[in-house]
Amino acid sequence: MRNTILSACFAALSLAACDAGQLRRPRALLPSSVNRLENRVLPSSEPTPVATAALITDMGDGLPETSEDLAPAEPADTLSLPHEEHLFPVDHLARARSLRDEGDLSGALTEARRAVHDAAEDVDAAEKALDTLIPLALRSGHKQLAADAYGELAVLFPDGPEPFVQQARLLLELGDVEGAFRAAEAALELDPEYPELYQVLGRAHLSAGQLDEAIIRFKQAVHLDPYHGYALNNLGLAYLQSGQEALAAEALAQAAYLLPHVGFVHNNLGLAYERLGRYEEARMAFDTAMRLSPGDSKARLNLGRLNREARASVDVQALLGDRRSPGCPE
Repeated sequence: MRNTILSACFAALSLAACDAGQLRRPRALLPSSVNRLENRVLPSSEPTPVATAALITDMGDGLPETSEDLAPAEPADTLSLPHEEHLFPVDHLARARSLRDEGDLSGALTEARRAVHDAAEDVDAAEKALDTLIPLALRSGHKQLAADAYGELAVLFPDGPEPFVQQARLLLELGDVEGAFRAAEAALELDPEYPELYQVLGRAHLSAGQLDEAIIRFKQAVHLDPYHGYALNNLGLAYLQSGQEALAAEALAQAAYLLPHVGFVHNNLGLAYERLGRYEEARMAFDTAMRLSPGDSKARLNLGRLNREARASVDVQALLGDRRSPGCPE
């Protein structure tokens, strides 16, 4: 009997060691949620990632590979972590919070997943476990696990768009543009007046290189929330990428006014001014971006390029002036 218990414990420990890095799909959604997601209409053109200009700061909201191929296969459910039965009840959620406070994020994440398993059909307990799991997964670098957890919250609370919006944001960061579209459009069905869902839909279109659609979505976000500085920044970025520099400068100037302490907004504004030939304003915007974000190399490189071009222009003007001076042939 004792040997059997020890063998079960060792198997459980081995599973806990490998499961956090090999994330797959969340628990099966409720039938109504599955039907709702499968009926989504995706954009007409297939999303394909496109490269953004190197010195443009973009919208700033693969997991590490593991080599534990010999470890026991984990269950398909990546959120819920089955575990051995205890003689006495164990509060895995309390354990997760205690380990988190001690700095053991990996152990805390394992305990949070066990708490999700124990919650079963208890909605309140599941919500608490998922709310604990999500920040732990994000701090540990497991964005896919956090995205799956938001998907589970969307099933538990099908009346609000926020879980789907958060899931879409994380899927965009993971490069899953198609999944982000599905999540964002699920949010759209729940609340078409929610500005954040248009912001994230715009980001998905921008990632897919669909600039016209991105501009429409960002404008919808700004229409619903005129003080949404990040939507204005992304609208300006989309205009900038589509060659509409004047509109880009207008949107980015508003974004910089609303987000005066966000460096990348000022960097984008500087690029718009530079393309319009407003070099002094561009220089000021790049200076502001560098002051706000000293570690951001984009603004420094942009300012250096602008200064080199200005010096080159002065040198050319000086050369032309010498050539036209008395005594010099035309």
